[in-house]
Amino acid sequence: MAMGEMIPAPWGGHLVTSYQLCHQILRDRYWKVPDSGWRTSQPDAKRWSALASQQMGASLPMLNPPHHARMRKSVGNPFSQNSLETLRPSIEIAVERLLDRFVDELHQGPSDFCTIVSEELPVIAVGRWMGLPSSDYSLLRSLTHGQVHTQELFPTPTQLIQSDAATAELRQYFAELIQERRRVLGEDLISSWLRTWDALEPDQDSADQAVHSLALFMILAALGTTSHVLSSTARLLFDDSHHMDWLRCHPEHIPDAIEEVLRYDPPIHMISRVAPEDTELGGVLVREGEMVQLMIGAAQHDPVQYADPQTFDIRRRPPHLGFGAGIHYCLGNALARLEATAVLASLLRRSTRLCISAPPRWAPRVAFRHMTSLQFALA
Repeated sequence: MAMGEMIPAPWGGHLVTSYQLCHQILRDRYWKVPDSGWRTSQPDAKRWSALASQQMGASLPMLNPPHHARMRKSVGNPFSQNSLETLRPSIEIAVERLLDRFVDELHQGPSDFCTIVSEELPVIAVGRWMGLPSSDYSLLRSLTHGQVHTQELFPTPTQLIQSDAATAELRQYFAELIQERRRVLGEDLISSWLRTWDALEPDQDSADQAVHSLALFMILAALGTTSHVLSSTARLLFDDSHHMDWLRCHPEHIPDAIEEVLRYDPPIHMISRVAPEDTELGGVLVREGEMVQLMIGAAQHDPVQYADPQTFDIRRRPPHLGFGAGIHYCLGNALARLEATAVLASLLRRSTRLCISAPPRWAPRVAFRHMTSLQFALA
């Protein structure tokens, strides 16, 4: 923060580091997301016109008004309280099974929380919600990790090739799934979306394409971000045993602890926006079409917004941008919170005492946080 709240980026545009400015831009619907039109207008066609980039440009978080409003309205409130209560039993059963395996492995030696729990639970939860075959979960998880490179700040040529390949496989997967559901519409989520879009769109191919974009986006959005929330929750709460001891005595503060995790180490550390016209921001002129990178990780450690921001305080009850803000606020935030709550509650109920046995390992990313290993041992 010592460098200021608006920092010129060496590659062009600006980095925005203050909480107030990030919050302001995210809530202002006149700031644009880099949609397909913006991407195809860029000189680096290999990066922005590639398959993976164009697929992201057509997804819900990369649609600008009025296209965003139509797509968002078609989804409704997929994680209403009633929907969550329907999902809760199966998620809690999955949590118990995964944590049982995790603890069993601890009796043989160090056990990796990422591999056993945080990578598995999100695909189980969203897979069951979408009515996807459990035999496909491993493939979808792998393809999601491959696709995410196109959403990073500086992907390498090899990573872009990997991202395009993963996108092609995901597109084929959901195209075949939609064809299958078209033959016999059921009570599953994909069938429900098909019915919704048939009523909105007279052309069946266009309706299918809308559902295809939604389904693919839901998988991409649900896995990596939620996995990070689960891993980060375990890392931060077990880093100091006093946190877990206090929560065992005050389990009603589990939601507060999760919100502080989302502030301290959000799943997405950088969000891009494009100036709709010449705009003054924080005393700096941002030209029309110029991109600003909202550095959410920095903003959530802004001392102007938070007292002692470098301290992880589970009683803080902080406002935060961990799931974004404004019209692009994370659609699956309630599901991610439900998964994190179920995991933390189960860990607190268990008598097994754990400690982190090795430094966490991270994927080399800027925007999308991804812990690849979090080793625990019996305390």
